[in-house]
Amino acid sequence: MKLLDTKFFNEYINMALHGDALGWHERNGGNFTYWMTKENIDDIKEELSLDEEWRPIGTCVPFLANEYFLISGTGKFFHNMRKDPTSTTGIIQVNEIGDQYKICWGFTDGGRPTSELPTHLMNMEVKGQQNKKNRIIYHCHCPNVIAMTFILPLEDKIFTRELWESMTECPIIFPEGVGVVEWMVPGGKEIAIKTSDLMKKHKYNAVIWAHHGVFCSGTDFDSTFGLMHTIEKSAEIWIKIHSCENKKRQTITPDGFRKLAKEFGVILNEEALFEKNY
Repeated sequence: MKLLDTKFFNEYINMALHGDALGWHERNGGNFTYWMTKENIDDIKEELSLDEEWRPIGTCVPFLANEYFLISGTGKFFHNMRKDPTSTTGIIQVNEIGDQYKICWGFTDGGRPTSELPTHLMNMEVKGQQNKKNRIIYHCHCPNVIAMTFILPLEDKIFTRELWESMTECPIIFPEGVGVVEWMVPGGKEIAIKTSDLMKKHKYNAVIWAHHGVFCSGTDFDSTFGLMHTIEKSAEIWIKIHSCENKKRQTITPDGFRKLAKEFGVILNEEALFEKNY
């Protein structure tokens, strides 16, 4: 089977184009990684080149040793993925130690994986250890979430609470809440460590990067995109509320959230149900 005809590759491209259509991937903004299964590799192994040079990842991810990843390219535009997939995307393999990678497919004309490769792989390792079915890392520039980071204190519990209050479905979809990272230079090991520490310690599936965007993780394309979409929609509602009024007249109470959690069988992050004084 040809890679371009596989179900997983087309789901990957469709998700990227959906995010681009929503305005989350201006120019070359955002990046996207899929951890390929053994079955995926077996289907397209004849198209893979295994003789390329090894290159440093910039970190070490031993849990991902010898694994393969479909990943977006640095400097590439998401809206070009369908018409030029071999340039905008590629498949890489991690070496047996976990500190290097090689390009096995794609990235034609000297292309490389996203500059945020260390962050993607460090967080993929964390989420994969928490849930073996976890296979997606997705980063985009959601405008309403970014706008919130200029207004609210950059604290996990505050962002979680405000997003939960803005739309009833939010605590059901991300009961663990969201993490928040203060502004940092993207693409380096420092922000990778900070993000993966939050995902590891609190088991967040989404981390907000101040003045930059959102970093999401999930088990499949639909659930990961759905998480990102839910967070951004809630942020949009929050921005609309606060464009009209400084304070809410009424909202969901902590007891209301607890009743919701009991009804839907989820365990909420109790740290977000604090007594508000801001």
